Amino acid sequence: MNTQTRNIVCPHCRAINRVQAGREAEATCGKCRGRVFEAKPLELVGSTFERHVTKSDVPVLVDFYSPSCGPCLMMGPQFEEAAKLLHPRVRLAKVDTSAEVGIAGHFGIRSVPTLMLFRGGRQVASQAGAMNARDIVAWTNQYL
Repeated sequence: MNTQTRNIVCPHCRAINRVQAGREAEATCGKCRGRVFEAKPLELVGSTFERHVTKSDVPVLVDFYSPSCGPCLMMGPQFEEAAKLLHPRVRLAKVDTSAEVGIAGHFGIRSVPTLMLFRGGRQVASQAGAMNARDIVAWTNQYL
């Protein structure tokens, strides 16, 4: 029996939940009772970005994008599909660089879309440019 647990931040109330490894997909938050891990990208802002990236044991793949960027708009549905394919091994999240200039500046985002993979609170990889779902998954898997 696997008794290893992973800390996962609730996307609804931001509570940190201990979830048994392998049960991430069905876990509910002990505080708000919402689903702890969903197979869709989570929109992060300044107050939630750091908590999700640094307090979760699940790797976080972030799409830094702009709503006025053509390639970003084309990649949006592909990123959503990748979220389904990587669920529950990786949490996918999005950061609107036009609204969250502090986060974008901190990570030196110079072009969008840019993907960054975080594990254990640290950036482990980054890639600029639009990709399809299959390429997003393959790129992510090489760093896990």
